[in-house]
Amino acid sequence: MRQFLNTIRITLDMVKIEHTLFALPFAFMGAFLAAEGFPSSRQVFWILVAMFGARSAALAFNRLSDLKIDSLNPRTSQRALPRGLVSRRFVIVFIAATSGLFILACWQLNPLAFRLSLPALAIIFFYSLTKRFTWTAHLFLGLALACAPMGGWIAVRGNLDPKPLLLGLAVALWIAGGDVIYACMDVDFDSRMGLHSVPQRWGIPKALKIAVGMHVITAIILMLCTYAFRLGWIAWLGIAVVVLLLVYEHRLVKPTDLSRANTAFFTVNAIISFTLFATTAADLLMRSS
Repeated sequence: MRQFLNTIRITLDMVKIEHTLFALPFAFMGAFLAAEGFPSSRQVFWILVAMFGARSAALAFNRLSDLKIDSLNPRTSQRALPRGLVSRRFVIVFIAATSGLFILACWQLNPLAFRLSLPALAIIFFYSLTKRFTWTAHLFLGLALACAPMGGWIAVRGNLDPKPLLLGLAVALWIAGGDVIYACMDVDFDSRMGLHSVPQRWGIPKALKIAVGMHVITAIILMLCTYAFRLGWIAWLGIAVVVLLLVYEHRLVKPTDLSRANTAFFTVNAIISFTLFATTAADLLMRSS
C-alpha cells in the first residue's frame, strides 16, 4: 500500500497537479458567466472533478507520448517516466482512470457535456502529437485550454452560443503566445530532433514578436468579451491588470536571455487566469446583489 501511494504521489507530481489551477479559473469563469453569478454547488463540484480528470489525463498522455523525446532532452530527462520512477503500464491505467472520471463528471452535469466529453478528450490528447508535424502545435494547445471556459458554460447552461466561443478564442491565443515563449527554451533540441515549433521555424527573435502579436489580439478579444457580456468596471479593471501582466511577461524574456521563461509561462499566466476569473466573478456578483 505504501508503495502504491508513493507511486500515486509521483504520478501527481509528474502531471503537475498544482497546475490544474492554471486552467481551472477559466472553467469557472465560463460557469459564472453562464449562471450570471454563482453556479449551484453541485455544478461547482462536478466542474472541479471534470477539470481534475481532464487535466490529469492530458498531462499523463503528454508524458507518455513524449517519453522518448523527454529522455533525450537534458531539460526533461529527470522527469518521472524517463527516470523509471513510474511504469508505462501504470501511466496508461492512470490515463484511463482519469479519463473515466472526466466522462463521469460530464455525465453528471448534463447531456450535452456528456456527448462532448469524448471529442474534448480527443482534442486535449491530440495536442501532444502535433509538434511532430506542425509548427502550429501552440495553437492546438490553445484549443485544448479553450475547452475550459466553453466547458464551464456548457456545464451550467447545457448549450453553447457565440459569446463563450469568443472567450475561448481569447484563451486559445493567450496560451498559444505563452507556449511560443516556453518553446524558445528547446529550439536547438527541437531542430536536432526534427520537432516543430514557431521558434524552430522562424528563430527566437521573430517567435517572441509573434507571441507579442498573439497577446495583443488576446487583449482586444478580452475587451470584446467584456462588452459582449455587458460587464462593468470591475471586469474592465481586470482587463487592465491583465494587459500590464502581459507586458511584464514579455519583459521577462529576451532573445539572449530565456532564464525566466518558466516564470513568464507558469507564474505570470497563473496570475492572469486567476485575475480574469476573480474580477469577472466579482463584477457579476456585484451586479446581481
